[in-house]
Amino acid sequence: MGSEPPSSPQVVEDGGEEDEEELSGGEEADLRSSSGRGSLLTRRGITLRVLLKDGLVEPGDGVLAIHYLGKNFVGDLLTDGKIRWVETGQIFNSPSAWATHCKRLVNPAKKSGCGWASVRYRGQKLVQYKTTWLHKYQPSADMSLVSEEDDDEDEEEGKAAVQADDKNKNTKPGLHDVMVSRRTDRERIPVRYCTLGTRDAARDPHTLVELSAFSAINRFQPFNVAVSSNVLLLMDFHCHLTTSEVVGYLGGRWDTNTQLLTVLRAFPCRTRLADRDSASAVEEEICQNLFMRGLSLVGWYHSHPRGPALPSLQDIDSQMDHQLRLQGSNNGFQPCLGIICGPYYHGNQGVASTITPFWVVPPPEQRPNDYGIPVAVEVTYVQDNFLTSDVLNEMMLLVDYYRAAPDLVQFNQYWCPDTTMLDKIKDTTQNHVAEDKSAFYLLRMDLKYVPVCASNLWQ
Repeated sequence: MGSEPPSSPQVVEDGGEEDEEELSGGEEADLRSSSGRGSLLTRRGITLRVLLKDGLVEPGDGVLAIHYLGKNFVGDLLTDGKIRWVETGQIFNSPSAWATHCKRLVNPAKKSGCGWASVRYRGQKLVQYKTTWLHKYQPSADMSLVSEEDDDEDEEEGKAAVQADDKNKNTKPGLHDVMVSRRTDRERIPVRYCTLGTRDAARDPHTLVELSAFSAINRFQPFNVAVSSNVLLLMDFHCHLTTSEVVGYLGGRWDTNTQLLTVLRAFPCRTRLADRDSASAVEEEICQNLFMRGLSLVGWYHSHPRGPALPSLQDIDSQMDHQLRLQGSNNGFQPCLGIICGPYYHGNQGVASTITPFWVVPPPEQRPNDYGIPVAVEVTYVQDNFLTSDVLNEMMLLVDYYRAAPDLVQFNQYWCPDTTMLDKIKDTTQNHVAEDKSAFYLLRMDLKYVPVCASNLWQ
């Protein structure tokens, strides 16, 4: 839902040379009727208030972002089209005003902010929404009106990226942003394992690492894996509910004769990652559920809400720890599967989440101080014939847990200009259900119903 301005915020009006004009309600209505009468709109006439009224964007907390010379700024889009900077609470009348202010903090010589090219709404530049508006209301408009400011901004950011790459080798990374959910897609660029070298305490533990293939390290995958579609459904549903990172465990069976690891059940952790007090109780409950179902702990999953579904250095170490614990002291071999789910990464193919199974090969004995090697695991996905009441009950518990959470995904907001968050979760969960089933289920979330899976009900 949209956020209202605080009672007495500081309003910043100076937007430099690129500031937009404030339009009255009548003038905004004229924008829609001008098409076909020869009075095409200039780029300054389209404001956030216009896009809000026409439903191309929606107000919300933390939906706006600026990334400039290695610095990140997050803003709330208010119902009146103004922007509130999260860090200070200052109110800005336009994207250019906010962009100019933020950029001058980093680079005092900056004269203007190129606001529509600099500010991103849910990962996409605002200028793209301006283009969509013109296509809809003024299809004969010259698209250069909305794109001319984009080129200079991209060139400047490109130069900054090159300079940053040159400095990274000799500069310690800054403090990790505690607001993990507001990391953007372009911030976390994966590196190749061969570039890591020996462990370095100064390296950012959230650095993402590309997966290697077993064949690339002259090995065969030492086990086979089969994963139930109900596992994928529950895991993917859990990861879609919140903009924060989530974690859960995987239950199944390990057959030493066939070397087959079968993943039969997901167990979401209904707790916060930083809540150590409740973590032990949640894990104890999961252990009891595993025992009652005759299952063993065979792995874990977690989400990268808005980033690539690739392991970070921290994930690699966690996976190695889990592998060693499952193996125990009997020197027997039991694999531990790690899965990363990326539900809201704009680099995904289509609306479906990217789901990445992985394993970690220990570093060579002669290089014990290297990081473990993350490798992709080939998996066979087994389609369940029906959706169990057990899984449905777990879904309802998850909805109850996150219903009042501040980081609950707002399903009425837009994932991209023509797809809502609700449409996205419907489409992606459809991939995990049997095509020949006709039943469907509704989970109540506040005043809305979130349809959850089972066949072709999305049609």
